[in-house]
Amino acid sequence: MGSLERSKKKVQLWKKAIVHFLLCFVMGFFTGFAPTGKSSIFSNGVAFSNNQLGFSPQPVEVINPVRTQNFTTRELEETAISTAPKESHDAGNLKNPNGELYPRRLVIIVTPTSKMDRLRGVLLRRLANTLKLVAQPLLWIVVEQVSDSAEVSEILRNTGIMYRHVASKENFTDIHAEMDHQRNLALNHIEHHRLSGIVHFASLSNVYDLSFFQEIRAIEAFGTWPIAKLHANRKRVIIQGPVCDSSEVIGWHLKKIENLTHTTTPLPIHISSFAFNSSILWDPERWGRTSSAQHTTQNVLKFVKKEVLEEDTKLKGIPQEGCSKVLLWNLHISKP
Repeated sequence: MGSLERSKKKVQLWKKAIVHFLLCFVMGFFTGFAPTGKSSIFSNGVAFSNNQLGFSPQPVEVINPVRTQNFTTRELEETAISTAPKESHDAGNLKNPNGELYPRRLVIIVTPTSKMDRLRGVLLRRLANTLKLVAQPLLWIVVEQVSDSAEVSEILRNTGIMYRHVASKENFTDIHAEMDHQRNLALNHIEHHRLSGIVHFASLSNVYDLSFFQEIRAIEAFGTWPIAKLHANRKRVIIQGPVCDSSEVIGWHLKKIENLTHTTTPLPIHISSFAFNSSILWDPERWGRTSSAQHTTQNVLKFVKKEVLEEDTKLKGIPQEGCSKVLLWNLHISKP
């Protein structure tokens, strides 16, 4: 009887050992499929592994009928400065007369586009390559007509530039009317979100000297400069813009001026030959006005042009040494 009990105990021990072994084997087998890296789970349910978090892209806002994401001006400036290369940031710091450093102003570049322009994609990429070389902070506002094509969106996503993509629902047969409408949309967007910076209208056909962007950061209210108009099939260059004494504007080089004494006709100033402080759009008291651009006229672009030409004391020529140096060229290319 004693030997029988001992044999039963041995069988039970073997059974326990086998069960324990199988449990360990199963746990080890499934543990092998578990991820080795840690992940961060956010409130939206999206997980980012460690190797993904190593890349920090520029912030992007896409404004279309599907999605809208907003950033305040302060967030734009802080993010742009924090993501800029250190050597670029240090080299671009500005000093006041006391030798103290202060941050650069935000440059707001407004670019309208048209699907009627068959070179739009090529020129958009070319301009993007220029803007990538500009010191931060810089915000690029690109406007296009709503369409099924994702060409503009894909180009902007791959630039690495901080941008906002604005979609227009209007249809046009006149490309010039379409461009003005899109510029007005961009200005309304700047006013609505109170984006504080220096606004410049950059056409896709513009070619820049990189020092241009540093020059316009010094604008307090309004600034203007000469622009060289080039035609691919013509052996000539037309200069349009201000005539200056130091940085004071004393006259204009303009095209098609028939009667300078006719005050009802505004001067045909080129859209890319001026820039302005965006606060004029929502802070009228600062500029001695009683109402904002939105309350004054629905055509914000017309309002801005009028302000540029009327504010003689606040209008400064660029470069400040006499605004005789050309830093911007407008290349006219015959469309196929």
